Amino acid sequence: MLTPYSVQCPYCGEPIELLLDASAGDQSYVEDCPVCCRPINVRVGVDGEGDPWAQVAGENEG
Repeated sequence: MLTPYSVQCPYCGEPIELLLDASAGDQSYVEDCPVCCRPINVRVGVDGEGDPWAQVAGENEG
């Protein structure tokens, strides 16, 4: 099941929505911002209650 999750692009600051898959467990991937098209590093995990979370960073950030 995909869960919508809102974040801000680390480059342009625009709000964007990611679709997170909690069944996939911890993962990292790169997704282009749909507004400014720059690559965003996305880290996804699942908290203790089974809810997914995401952290985003610019290409040269942690």
